[in-house]
Amino acid sequence: MRRTIFIALALTAILAAPPAFAAKPPDQAQSGPGGTDYVTKDVAKRALGRASAPIYVFHPAEAAAEPRPVIVFLHAWGANNPAIYGGWIEHLARKGNLVLFPRYQDVNRTRPADATANAVQMTKEAFAALASDANARPDLERVVYMGHLAGAAVAANLAAAAPETQGLPRPKLYFGLMPGGIASDAKERGIMLEALDKIDDALMVTMIGDRDHIPSDRAARRIHRGASGVALERKAFLRILSDDHGFPPVSATLASPGSYNAAYDGTKLQAPPDPPRDPKGQRWKWSADMALTGPQTVISQQLASNATDVLDYNGFWKTLDLAMQTAFANGDGMTLRRIPALFEMGRWSDGWPVRRITADNLKPEPPAASRPPSAAAAPAGKR
Repeated sequence: MRRTIFIALALTAILAAPPAFAAKPPDQAQSGPGGTDYVTKDVAKRALGRASAPIYVFHPAEAAAEPRPVIVFLHAWGANNPAIYGGWIEHLARKGNLVLFPRYQDVNRTRPADATANAVQMTKEAFAALASDANARPDLERVVYMGHLAGAAVAANLAAAAPETQGLPRPKLYFGLMPGGIASDAKERGIMLEALDKIDDALMVTMIGDRDHIPSDRAARRIHRGASGVALERKAFLRILSDDHGFPPVSATLASPGSYNAAYDGTKLQAPPDPPRDPKGQRWKWSADMALTGPQTVISQQLASNATDVLDYNGFWKTLDLAMQTAFANGDGMTLRRIPALFEMGRWSDGWPVRRITADNLKPEPPAASRPPSAAAAPAGKR
């Protein structure tokens, strides 16, 4: 009996421990898109706006020799601390970019219906405040609106608002990562999409993972469908895949873009205080959709605890770097897809390739008159 118990315990210990012979994932590349060939070591960090609605600003600490490309980074619902995406933000800033992170949602105080208006106003304020800043030096001809989950919907709305909103630059690139949180109508909880057909000349790239992918798949296709003013060849729909060949395995979940870095903790970056309240002004009123749902709470916690791994530097980071290069050189979606490095994820330590990124072919939407009646009548989010 003792021998049996000893063997069982030994087997349990062996199975629970990571196998010493398991293949290890690749390290971050030393150069190129997603790589560590950074132009600076130190990143300047500060907060603009006001305490209740700050816009966090990150860029190389040195004065800018030339205007910097701008990435407006829209966070997932409930993930409003830049530290959650700190690894990615640091990568972008150390590559020489100016990163704006508007905290468009005050958790438990902001309705999804107000998210876009908040983001538009805050982004305009940031561009106005930084217009003459010699260190930030934003390049209004090289602007990216990007977002994760609900932030992808808000980023799409910013791209749509830019042609008609004074002070909001037109984007060269829209990058939607695992889009979600989109409402089908004003009664449904979520972000309402604006008239995306106003987006006319941006490169549009969406990227989803293979875990819990169905909602993101539908949301990404809905964004591409809505942006009917953008030619089909200027769009790309990418998928990043999980891989358990080695240890630790990598899993392309909704929370996998999280790359926590405490150096980017927004609570340590103080924005100017809010102005005094007008006692005769409209009083703030709480509503149930301000609170996080259970799944939103779980995802925001998972984002904050997610490890930075090969999905980040060989997947999300590299893809955005390549998409920016393509957009700023006036390339289109086909140009991007012709870059072999876009799909490669590196190799495990035993030489086996990490599962490659794939691309879906987007099909043109048929004219409304030629659609079946049921399809034409169905709400866009329910198809």
